[in-house]
Amino acid sequence: MLDLLINNGLIVDGTGNPGFYGSVGVEGETVHIFRGDLAGTEAARVIDAKSKVVCPGFIDMHAHSGLVILAEPEHHPKVRQGITTELVGVDGNSYAPFTSHEDFLSFVELNSGLDGAPELPARWSTVAEYLAMFDGKVAVNIAYIIGNSPLRVCTVGWDDRPASRVERANMRAMLREGMEEGAFGLSTGLDYPPGSYADTAELVELAREAARLGGIYHTHLRNTLGDGFLDPVREALDIGQKGEIPCHLTHFYRRITHPGSARQLLDLVDGAVGQGQDVTMDCYPYTYSSTRLLILFPQWAHDGGPAKLKEVLRSSEGRERLRQEIRPRGGSFKDLWLTYFKKPHNRKYEGRSVAEVAEMMGKEEVDAMCDLLLDEDLQTSYVSPGPNLPTLPDFITHPRSMVGTDGLLIGDYPSPRTYGTFPTILAEYVRDEGTMTLEEAVRKMTSMAALRLDIRDRGILRDGMKADIVVFDPKTVKSPATRHKPKQFPVGIEYVLVNGGIVVDQGRHTGLLAGRALRHGRAST
Repeated sequence: MLDLLINNGLIVDGTGNPGFYGSVGVEGETVHIFRGDLAGTEAARVIDAKSKVVCPGFIDMHAHSGLVILAEPEHHPKVRQGITTELVGVDGNSYAPFTSHEDFLSFVELNSGLDGAPELPARWSTVAEYLAMFDGKVAVNIAYIIGNSPLRVCTVGWDDRPASRVERANMRAMLREGMEEGAFGLSTGLDYPPGSYADTAELVELAREAARLGGIYHTHLRNTLGDGFLDPVREALDIGQKGEIPCHLTHFYRRITHPGSARQLLDLVDGAVGQGQDVTMDCYPYTYSSTRLLILFPQWAHDGGPAKLKEVLRSSEGRERLRQEIRPRGGSFKDLWLTYFKKPHNRKYEGRSVAEVAEMMGKEEVDAMCDLLLDEDLQTSYVSPGPNLPTLPDFITHPRSMVGTDGLLIGDYPSPRTYGTFPTILAEYVRDEGTMTLEEAVRKMTSMAALRLDIRDRGILRDGMKADIVVFDPKTVKSPATRHKPKQFPVGIEYVLVNGGIVVDQGRHTGLLAGRALRHGRAST
């Protein structure tokens, strides 16, 4: 007898092929597909999916969940939009391996404006120990990629200097060991110190090591490089080519500050693919960017690590230099809205712009940011205009593109992409605008991402595959999340199954923690 039978739905199986009407059975963690007569088929529970779409669970190719999910394991913002697997460790900022617990804590503080600084249930140091934290303890599956920042911290330290030959060898060894324990490759965030201190040659060495174990190179571009437009992409493609590794350009879009066209960026990708290079990308369907406030501060201010950074923020000489150099990333300080304050006396600044907060504090903008970061242990983040909205469809519909939320799970005013990325694509790009077929959109959200990560038992609804499943209403699915009211759950996502367990039932979270860490190169049992 089946544990569950989902009847009469339009099965969009994730391959991109046309949907077909049928039923999906779940036995334990395994999928069974039924096209015809179900006479004699018994199930402990039956769900009528008439007029609904049944498809594989969605895979988020850029998730900032690596710490927060351990403190908030039900993971409502993600699983309620149909996400059943997330890639964490992105932007070069990951949390294993660490050889020193003191360095680990310093790194958590430095990156808290991206990934939060929650109370953690246990300590770990290796990738294997970190992955064990997720098994049966969280609502979704976790795939992990190793950031180059911890590799640098554990070998070079926190300083802005080239790695020695021995240090590079040690980084390669740490990366190799972490991948043997289940990581999916290498990530970089080349606007984020200390990982951004790595030069191209160092990253090629690491990429080549990851390639030997079948991994990918997942990169947030070095956006300050050269012309700040095409040169960052050229460096990423160069690393991929010389490292002989699949190259994935994450949150790839044309910024509102870019001088050229979306076509110029995509032509670089198409040109590389045309020459035989394996290049993919991800994108989200919102015009709002979001990251840690520290990204505005120049690289020299971070040289030496968080303790030295705080010295710069406190010093009159450092502040004078910062006032000369810090500029908002697009727009003005009026278009840079702060969030994630833990001190009660700072909560009045939630959702307000830097310009507005500075006026409330009676200070110049840079001084206001320095004081807040010191008071908040560096954790403040912000939302601002980022992607150029008219060009987003060029990236989202591109045949090499898949979906990543890049969603921050912290603060009262996160970007709405945290709550609404996948349903927004289904509502706006598929139903309202018709810029993609339903089948193609689902493929980008499922099998395309699984193929990129080499997860072989998920991403497609087919006999014998793992039962990560979403049931949604194609006529009503949407996200009501906005910049001013971002914490709103989607409409129309009715059921979500993870490893055969029902995590979302008739739109409501059941509390089930059915997720696990997926380990590269191993069956996900």
